[in-house]
Amino acid sequence: MSNAFLMATLAMLFWGLAPIFGKLGLSSVNPLVALTIRSLVISAILLVIAMGTGQWKALLQVAPREASFLALEGICAALLGQLAYYYALKFGDVSRVAPVVAAFPVVAMLLAFVVLGEQITATKVSAAVLITAGVVLLR
Repeated sequence: MSNAFLMATLAMLFWGLAPIFGKLGLSSVNPLVALTIRSLVISAILLVIAMGTGQWKALLQVAPREASFLALEGICAALLGQLAYYYALKFGDVSRVAPVVAAFPVVAMLLAFVVLGEQITATKVSAAVLITAGVVLLR
């Protein structure tokens, strides 16, 4: 099994488990408060790991252009996307919310075509159609 496939499988398992914890944690907590708790815990863990492995020095060496794009990615995914996701989890069923959120590759594929000039193939279009069909069926 390739490392990429193994890591993707682990990501799938963790991302499948996460909404369950999220739904349980949001039972009496405002989504903004929940996201703040989540972010503080993750930031503390990452800081400890970065310091423990000596990677914290690399933070100071990231070029401003790349740092800006990484910051924007964090704002989109870890702040705005996650906050919307928490609101959806709080008021919706995990079994409906998680698949809709997991349809983000369709958006990423379209934006990669427009912004990055990536090619759209028949396989990618087929995958996008199947993902979209799944979301429509859950609606």
